[in-house]
Amino acid sequence: MKEYTVEKRNIPSPGGEMKLLILCPTANRKPQDQTPGILWIHGGGYVTGMAGMIYMSRAIDLVKKFGAVVVTPEYRLAGKAPYPAALEDCYAALCYLKDNADTLGCNRNRLMIGGESAGGGLTAALCMYARDRGEVNIAFQMPLYPMIDDRDTESSRDNHGISWNTKRNHAAWNLYLRDITGEVPSYAAPARETDYRDLPPAYTFVGDQEAFYCETLAYIQRLQEAGVTAHVDVYPTGFHAFDMLLPFRKISRQAVAAFEQRYLYAAEHYTAEQEG
Repeated sequence: MKEYTVEKRNIPSPGGEMKLLILCPTANRKPQDQTPGILWIHGGGYVTGMAGMIYMSRAIDLVKKFGAVVVTPEYRLAGKAPYPAALEDCYAALCYLKDNADTLGCNRNRLMIGGESAGGGLTAALCMYARDRGEVNIAFQMPLYPMIDDRDTESSRDNHGISWNTKRNHAAWNLYLRDITGEVPSYAAPARETDYRDLPPAYTFVGDQEAFYCETLAYIQRLQEAGVTAHVDVYPTGFHAFDMLLPFRKISRQAVAAFEQRYLYAAEHYTAEQEG
């Protein structure tokens, strides 16, 4: 038996119709009330990437091994439409997941958001945006090695990583933020947020020599200081997205195992009741 089904569906978004990939388990299926609905957001520095990256992401095993329902959007990239286009598209996908939870076979009170790199940045931004709008409640967030600070940090300054580095980081942020005049909002660069209260519990991991090391640790620390349950695991590498690009390495296997344990705990213990 195939472990999951994939459906392509177009939904309305502020930029017009947007494609979603919807992955539903056929094996390891749990009762609907125990099935999380996960919005997974692809990476690519806000400027590249596609929904099809779901098949190499951490989320695919959440469907195959643990029976989660996963929705991933083909959000607008910065070359076509800068901030706030990607955030608006991801929020439209999140609302779709909430409104169609019963049809998709997941629990609307167990909604989660996750993603890698820029997808992790959009995860953090979307949690803030959803909290402030008060229309969708998120039970858990998984912003893996997130791209959340447009300003240089100690680890992103003079970084010469192979898969991501200072030069690429500057170019990507400049493209994504090009229409902003004045102060950059925290929905665009979540590291600029000053109020971390009432955000969802969080888990992430990151390499200790990669560009996003400092901003990842700062994000988790600020969540903790605001009373939010948050944890980060750190691995000895400068290879950004090492778990996806170097899956054969020992630390990649360790990172995957730790991530899955944190997810399973969240799936069992965290809920966020929806209004209405």
